[in-house]
Amino acid sequence: MNDDRPVLLETRGTCMHLTLNRPKALNALSHTMVRLLDEALARAEQDEAIASVLLSGAGDRGLCAGGDIRALHDDARASGRASLEFWRDEYRLNARIARFPKPYVALMDGIVMGGGVGVSAHAGIRVVTERSRVAMPETAIGFVPDVGGTRLLAAAPGELGTHLALTGRSVGAADAILCGLADHHVPGRLLPALTEALGTPTAPAGPGASVADIVQGFATDPPAGELGAQRDWIDDCYAADTVEDIIRKLRASGVPAARTVADELLTKSPLALKVTLAAVRRAARLASLEAVLDQEFRVSSRAFEHPDFVEGVRARIIDKDNAPQWKPGSLAEVDEQEVARFFAPLGPGEQELALAPGPADTSARDGQDEHGGQGG
Repeated sequence: MNDDRPVLLETRGTCMHLTLNRPKALNALSHTMVRLLDEALARAEQDEAIASVLLSGAGDRGLCAGGDIRALHDDARASGRASLEFWRDEYRLNARIARFPKPYVALMDGIVMGGGVGVSAHAGIRVVTERSRVAMPETAIGFVPDVGGTRLLAAAPGELGTHLALTGRSVGAADAILCGLADHHVPGRLLPALTEALGTPTAPAGPGASVADIVQGFATDPPAGELGAQRDWIDDCYAADTVEDIIRKLRASGVPAARTVADELLTKSPLALKVTLAAVRRAARLASLEAVLDQEFRVSSRAFEHPDFVEGVRARIIDKDNAPQWKPGSLAEVDEQEVARFFAPLGPGEQELALAPGPADTSARDGQDEHGGQGG
């Protein structure tokens, strides 16, 4: 009998195994799923019998394709507010995962996009496979990277994060590790054995082995990536101050792949591109993940109100005509004051996320790295 619960919870030994269980929807996150994950982690944090947490996705296509885009689209069309409450709880969950005091292992197998990145890439131990495709593809639907993604991308080497944020391109295992979105590559065929070993931590790594030791025992070198060989033109072109200048440099670089990217960027929402560039650059200057999530909540709230989001989802996901009519239709028409408005404090009747301490608080944890060396 199939279990239709959206999140499955099983305790194996001292490991709490959480499984996102909407395989037909590629495990897209609903508000209920976010709440169930948060409740489970709160319980695991307090339960002395739980030593670690493992996150995986049901089915064979991926961990999670992100939030339930159709539900968000319908809410935006109806001028609803349910999506804002979803993001409020989702971003709080992202922060909880990043600060979770016990080993949290995320199996980032297959497709991992948007909200899927949020529940995995903030984990302490992040595992990708040869099937992994990791992306923050929001600019294609008139939206902006969120779930702490702007912090993750801002921390990537050179301008690789800016490249991925603006293009929304997906990366495989090697490039995910290079960009600081993952830690280890484990062949997909070994995931069942890894899962079993995490539930019985005395084998195969031996008595007293840590969760990190167990995962490392299954890790292998990933298939070769692509971004390392492209660093020269990516770092040069994306260092420009504006999206227009980035595109000009891409076209003038003399590199065919760069010219292809320039053409690709011109298919994205002009407003989303400009807000995304500003969001990543601002995230690099913020002291903590919580501060970034506060910023992203403001940006998401504004993007939700803008017609580009509904139009982008219609064109890319619902009608699939891939012919969105963006407003404004060109980068030159984007008002910089409109870009700035995305980052302004929320207005009367709106509630800030308010995860970060006040600006005067420079506590030590603000500068801590959520996953072993990738500071913001």
